Amino acid sequence: MRERLKQMILDVAFKYSETPSFKLVSGGMSQFYFNCKNVTLDPEGQVLIGNLVFDAVSSLKIRAIGGLTLGADPMANAVAYTSWLRKMPIQSFVVRKQVKEHGTGNLIEGKVSAGDRVVVLDDVITTGGSTLKAIAACRAAGLEVVKVVVLVDRQELNGRENIQKEVADVEALVTRDEIMSLYRNV
Repeated sequence: MRERLKQMILDVAFKYSETPSFKLVSGGMSQFYFNCKNVTLDPEGQVLIGNLVFDAVSSLKIRAIGGLTLGADPMANAVAYTSWLRKMPIQSFVVRKQVKEHGTGNLIEGKVSAGDRVVVLDDVITTGGSTLKAIAACRAAGLEVVKVVVLVDRQELNGRENIQKEVADVEALVTRDEIMSLYRNV
């Protein structure tokens, strides 16, 4: 499954340029671009991600899995669906980018409560900023973040290291180096 996921990322989510020509959220430029929505919103991608992430977290006795919208949403839902099929239900949750000004004003949506053990997801990490925002929101809601799982670690700007300052257990399903290795062998 992991090899198929790598190939899928290479085929539909990855772009490379010899010179840094892709602008990042951080404002920097990079030679690498990952649009992982092309994988996380794809039916096959959801099956692969749901199974691989479930395998990475199933022994942790967590209540829920989620992260900052929009990157984490399809991944969390894929894991929740897979967990139900495997008879070990894990709830999915969404961390809003900002508190909504109507209704309950919740920053986190889903069946989670203070004290719950959770895993935070992200589709791509560069600096780790989105993931760190999700971790902070979870902790503010009283959730215990036990692990972070990301689809792609871009291996730039200390993203993994920045996250590990807050949550020691960080796992990437795929790294930029793995995708570049496939890219060079095409």
